[in-house]
This record gives sequence, structure tokens and C-alpha cells, in this order.
Amino acid sequence: METVFPGRRIAAVSMILGPLLLLTGTLLRSPFDFFFPEQLRAMSEHPALMSAAYTCFLAGNVVLWPAIVALATKIGRTRPALAAWGGLFVLFGLFERTFHAGIDQAAQGLVEHRGAGFTESVVSESYQDLHLFSFLSFTIMFGWYVLAFAAYRAKVLGVAGSIGLATMGLLPLGVLKGAEIVSIIGTAGLCLALVPAGVRALLESPKPSRRTLLFAAIAVPVLGGLALTSALG
Repeated sequence: METVFPGRRIAAVSMILGPLLLLTGTLLRSPFDFFFPEQLRAMSEHPALMSAAYTCFLAGNVVLWPAIVALATKIGRTRPALAAWGGLFVLFGLFERTFHAGIDQAAQGLVEHRGAGFTESVVSESYQDLHLFSFLSFTIMFGWYVLAFAAYRAKVLGVAGSIGLATMGLLPLGVLKGAEIVSIIGTAGLCLALVPAGVRALLESPKPSRRTLLFAAIAVPVLGGLALTSALG
């Protein structure tokens, strides 16, 4: 049987974890006002909560890419052009949100060391600075609409799933953004679109072989050790 990257199980886990992490991050920062001055003050007053919120959202963006690759691959069997445009735009959008998350992390560190007031002045002065992703911001929203239309046309997702996928285009973009009602609708819609498909794919996957389980038993602690080592600097 031909294996298509990134693999059925990885894509299934991505479809489950990615949307749930995005929804969790969105809900955690929803009690605070949307705009960046209030986000910075929340980081100062509730550092653990805001760190968890932004980390979950970042993790969701990173974890989600295998699901998008797998979905675009499936769409591409009958709608290759739509699959290519939708898949690429969504991936570019995920890259951009990950870039934004780096700025969010830097701002959170600045709040911790220099305070919310100082950080707000720095962010205010540099908020409109141009960078590569300034020219690709449209992909963050537009990509989800294209991919949702492609999924519907290819009959990969039903009407409800395609609409759920499209609601991700409602999420506001930019650095240090909080959560509005459309943010919750979008991430909940993504869960509706992908989580059931991921669960089905996981249940329908063949059981891993003994060799695969042995390899995983060795690889997981090794990767954990590498992760800890990486964090040392």
C-alpha cells in the first residue's frame, strides 16, 4: 500500500489536536479585551494564564499543518487546482500566525522584564513596520475560504464541515490579538470540521506493528531528551 506523507495516523492526530489547541488558546484569552494594550496588561496581571493561552494557540498552528496537507491531498484527487491554491494559502497563513506568535512571545518577555507600559510604547511605535508577511496577510483569512470551497466541491467534507472550515477565515489577524466572538466561532467551526474526521481516521487506521511500537518506545524518550537539551540554549 502506498504511503502518502505525512501518514494517516499523524494526519488524524493533527486533525484532533490542532483545532482543540486553537480553541483552548482562544477561550483562555477571551476574558480580556481584544486590542494589544489590554493584552499586554493581561500579560502583566495574569502571566501564567496568558502564557498558556498564547502557547496553546501557537501549538495549534504548528500541529495543524499535517491535517491541512492531508486534506489538500485528498481534495487534489478530484480538484487539484483548488487543492493546491487552498492548501498553500492556508499553510502560508499558518506560517504567518506562527511568525506573529514569535512577536507575541517577545512582547510577553518584555512585559515581564520592563513592564506593560514600556512594552506598549515599543509595540505602538513598531506596529505598522513592514516585513515579508505584511504582503501575505490575505492568506490568513482567504485561504480558509478557498480550502473550504475546494473541500465541498471535492465532496471531502459535507456542507456543515465545509462551513466549519470556512469560519476559520473569521479569526482576526495580527500580533497581540485577543479573542472576540468570531474567534470562538472560527475555532469551534474548525473543531466541527476536522475533529470528527480525525477520530474516524484514527479508528479506521490499522493497528501499529510491534516494530513500530518498539521504535516509538525508543524514539519518544530520545526526542524528549533532545527537546530538553534544546531548551538549555
